[in-house]
Amino acid sequence: MTRHAWWPWAKTVLLLTFLGGVGVLIAHEAQTIAWAEVLNSLRAYPASVLALAASLAALSLALYSCYDLLGRRYCGHTLSTRTVLSVAFISYVFNLNLGALVGGIAFRLRLYARLGLSLGQISRVVGLSMLTNWLGYLVLAGGLFVLHPPALPSNWPLERRGVQLLGMGLLLAAAAYLLLCTWTRQRTLHLRGHRLKVPSARMAWLQAAMGLVHWLLLGCLMKVLMPHGLDFPTVMAVLLLAAVAGVLAHVPAGIGVLEAVFLALLSHQVPGHELLAALLAYRLIYYLVPLLLAVLLYLFTEADMFRAKAALASGKTEQPVAEPDC
Repeated sequence: MTRHAWWPWAKTVLLLTFLGGVGVLIAHEAQTIAWAEVLNSLRAYPASVLALAASLAALSLALYSCYDLLGRRYCGHTLSTRTVLSVAFISYVFNLNLGALVGGIAFRLRLYARLGLSLGQISRVVGLSMLTNWLGYLVLAGGLFVLHPPALPSNWPLERRGVQLLGMGLLLAAAAYLLLCTWTRQRTLHLRGHRLKVPSARMAWLQAAMGLVHWLLLGCLMKVLMPHGLDFPTVMAVLLLAAVAGVLAHVPAGIGVLEAVFLALLSHQVPGHELLAALLAYRLIYYLVPLLLAVLLYLFTEADMFRAKAALASGKTEQPVAEPDC
């Protein structure tokens, strides 16, 4: 049996095994958690803490939306900054809540295509945005795993030394990309029939810086909401591990995966009800509230595009409206 024949089956089995383990862990923890205490912990958050958390969430969302401004520079389209930020915000928030195919790709395709961008331009914007995000992840996770590896449960197959080796691998991957963009003389690469434009050294280092700060803001947001007694490097490291677990599980919004990873790694250090309250607050502030805003913004955007299209169809304007107000 060739790799192409058995790999899909093996991947499915591994995914189902992982999801099953997550479900068992959550079910076990749910039986031990006093949900009344979870609600009390949620109500006990001071207004100042919630305001700080909301500010950090807004900064993170705004910075991620700026990835598409790098994409504009990379592919050379001329949409306004306001329009680019609107499309990026809508896409990212739907990506968080519904998955990458729906948010990160489908919404960008629909909105950018209706604004006049070609499929090639949209692909380059999406690709650069994803690369920026994960380049920042590689730098931060690599450094943190090497210098401050998280304390994993004894029954996990990966030990402290293994985490440090993983961190070194992540740093090497980030360094390889940065060196490629800095030193290569061939600015166009050919891969399986596709032409890939290599970003400039300046853009590559800006990608790394923006991605790094974005992940740090997420870590700060989580740390603000977490119970006392957990240091920032520990919270940051667990969040980074949970992010990868969520991607591998292909679960929209990482529902259950985020909670399972945090409960597995931190429930022995802080009370479970306080930990779960922090995770629920995080989801409310970073997922659900922005989703409401993104839905409203998307409806306004669609309405503007519909009015522009109707005006063209009725002959009220002789020139196409290149960029409806987003």
